[in-house]
Amino acid sequence: MARSYQKAKGKVVGSSGRFGCRYGRFIRKRVAETERISRAYHTCPRCEVKAVKREGTGIWACRKCGFKFAGGAYQPQTPALKVALRTIERSIEKTRE
Repeated sequence: MARSYQKAKGKVVGSSGRFGCRYGRFIRKRVAETERISRAYHTCPRCEVKAVKREGTGIWACRKCGFKFAGGAYQPQTPALKVALRTIERSIEKTRE
Protein backbone atom coordinates (compact mmCIF):
# COMPACT_ATOMS: atom_id res chain seq x y z
CA MET A 1 0.00 0.00 0.00
CA ALA A 2 1.35 3.43 -0.88
CA ARG A 3 2.07 6.08 1.72
CA SER A 4 -0.42 8.91 1.99
CA TYR A 5 2.29 11.42 2.88
CA GLN A 6 5.73 12.33 1.59
CA LYS A 7 8.69 11.89 3.90
CA ALA A 8 10.56 15.09 4.81
CA LYS A 9 13.78 15.57 2.88
CA GLY A 10 17.04 15.72 4.80
CA LYS A 11 15.85 14.23 8.10
CA VAL A 12 17.67 10.93 7.59
CA VAL A 13 20.96 12.23 6.23
CA GLY A 14 21.20 15.40 8.33
CA SER A 15 24.18 17.60 7.48
CA SER A 16 25.25 15.40 4.57
CA GLY A 17 22.04 16.24 2.73
CA ARG A 18 24.07 18.95 0.99
CA PHE A 19 25.68 16.18 -1.12
CA GLY A 20 22.35 15.21 -2.66
CA CYS A 21 22.46 11.77 -4.25
CA ARG A 22 26.23 11.84 -4.78
CA TYR A 23 28.96 9.67 -3.17
CA GLY A 24 26.77 6.80 -1.97
CA ARG A 25 24.54 6.23 0.99
CA PHE A 26 27.05 4.82 3.47
CA ILE A 27 29.65 7.54 2.89
CA ARG A 28 26.99 10.20 3.42
CA LYS A 29 25.88 8.44 6.61
CA ARG A 30 29.48 8.30 7.85
CA VAL A 31 30.00 12.00 7.13
CA ALA A 32 26.75 12.90 8.93
CA GLU A 33 27.74 10.87 12.00
CA THR A 34 31.25 12.36 12.11
CA GLU A 35 29.91 15.90 11.81
CA ARG A 36 27.26 15.25 14.46
CA ILE A 37 29.95 14.09 16.91
CA SER A 38 32.41 16.87 16.10
CA ARG A 39 29.79 19.65 16.43
CA ALA A 40 28.30 18.39 19.70
CA TYR A 41 29.23 19.59 23.18
CA HIS A 42 31.56 17.27 25.09
CA THR A 43 32.56 16.95 28.75
CA CYS A 44 35.52 19.04 29.92
CA PRO A 45 38.35 16.99 31.49
CA ARG A 46 39.12 19.80 33.94
CA CYS A 47 35.76 21.17 35.17
CA GLU A 48 33.54 18.16 34.22
CA VAL A 49 30.96 20.42 32.51
CA LYS A 50 29.51 19.66 29.09
CA ALA A 51 30.97 22.76 27.41
CA VAL A 52 33.81 21.57 25.16
CA LYS A 53 33.60 22.56 21.50
CA ARG A 54 35.91 21.91 18.56
CA GLU A 55 37.98 24.92 17.48
CA GLY A 56 39.96 23.26 14.72
CA THR A 57 41.43 19.93 13.71
CA GLY A 58 42.39 18.30 17.02
CA ILE A 59 41.98 21.52 19.04
CA TRP A 60 39.28 21.54 21.72
CA ALA A 61 38.34 24.30 24.18
CA CYS A 62 36.00 24.49 27.16
CA ARG A 63 33.70 27.48 26.94
CA LYS A 64 33.21 27.59 30.71
CA CYS A 65 36.70 27.37 32.23
CA GLY A 66 38.72 28.29 29.12
CA PHE A 67 40.76 25.06 29.17
CA LYS A 68 42.23 24.38 25.72
CA PHE A 69 43.67 20.98 24.87
CA ALA A 70 44.61 18.68 22.02
CA GLY A 71 42.49 15.66 21.20
CA GLY A 72 41.30 13.68 18.24
CA ALA A 73 40.40 15.30 14.96
CA TYR A 74 36.65 14.76 15.37
CA GLN A 75 36.23 13.91 19.06
CA PRO A 76 38.17 15.04 22.13
CA GLN A 77 38.92 11.52 23.37
CA THR A 78 39.70 8.94 20.72
CA PRO A 79 39.07 5.23 21.35
CA ALA A 80 42.84 4.65 21.44
CA LEU A 81 43.22 7.26 24.20
CA LYS A 82 40.48 5.61 26.26
CA VAL A 83 42.31 2.25 26.03
CA ALA A 84 45.60 3.91 27.04
CA LEU A 85 43.99 5.64 30.04
CA ARG A 86 42.44 2.35 31.18
CA THR A 87 45.83 0.62 30.94
CA ILE A 88 47.51 3.40 32.95
CA GLU A 89 44.84 3.20 35.65
CA ARG A 90 45.26 -0.58 35.93
CA SER A 91 49.03 -0.29 36.26
CA ILE A 92 48.64 2.36 38.98
CA GLU A 93 46.22 0.10 40.89
CA LYS A 94 48.69 -2.80 40.68
CA THR A 95 51.53 -0.71 42.11
CA ARG A 96 49.33 0.38 45.06
CA GLU A 97 48.56 -3.24 46.01
